[in-house]
Amino acid sequence: MLVLDKEECRRGHFFVLLGADKHVLFRYSDEHTSKAIQGFLSGYQGYVVAEAHSIYDALYRDGKCIEAACWAHARRYFYKALGTDPDRARVALALIAKLFKVERELDGEARTKKERIRATKSKPVLDSFFAWCLAEQSKVLDATPISVAIGYALNQRTAIERFLQDGRLPIHNNDSERGLRQLVIGRRSWIFVGSDEGGHRAATFVSLIASPKLHRLEPYAYLRDLFCLLPSWPRNRVLELAPAYFNETLKREDVQQRLRDNVFRAISLGQQVEPIIYTAGA
Repeated sequence: MLVLDKEECRRGHFFVLLGADKHVLFRYSDEHTSKAIQGFLSGYQGYVVAEAHSIYDALYRDGKCIEAACWAHARRYFYKALGTDPDRARVALALIAKLFKVERELDGEARTKKERIRATKSKPVLDSFFAWCLAEQSKVLDATPISVAIGYALNQRTAIERFLQDGRLPIHNNDSERGLRQLVIGRRSWIFVGSDEGGHRAATFVSLIASPKLHRLEPYAYLRDLFCLLPSWPRNRVLELAPAYFNETLKREDVQQRLRDNVFRAISLGQQVEPIIYTAGA
């Protein structure tokens, strides 16, 4: 994203993080570096499903974060090779398609069932795929698209097979890629942000729109009720107002009463409200 500056626009960077199908969080940084990523995920321990970019490498060094690579990115390299080595590229793409077919069949299934079926159906496909990669690696010319594709897959083998270990892991990070599209589309209208502070604010507001969409909440209605409740809401219970838990929070009578008593909400809904008369006496 371009950032307005005195002499000429410079570049800022937006990142999107999806938290276990509960939250969509956008973050802004003035730099595209490992330091920025480590700042966003400070204190986090667990799996990280991400593209194989060098800025993520520092996350995995101490073992607290475990890399799970993306098959959609691996597949993309083989698509690029279709124009120059279609026969080999089609073999790889056919095997990758089998992995995605298994995942479509597993959509919505429990973790243990996913692990069991992946072990019986996906693992043999993976074994065939990497055996083919190893056999073809020495037959292709260096620096060609098919060589780059095979090299990428082999370099990422440990991370790209990690979805077999835990049924909670997806085999791609397409959801975060789709989430980032909201900013890409917005960029066409905004052209730039006014400052780094503006970038941070934009990331916050896009998060407040993207997360409700994830949970099928109408964004305007969510923001309206959020801003009505937030000023008097206990700070230690603020997560109850997150989109992932908002429907449950709204079921409580005390919350409904707060909303009914809020004059600004009533006005926004076009409801009749009693006039308020202010007087002063000497």
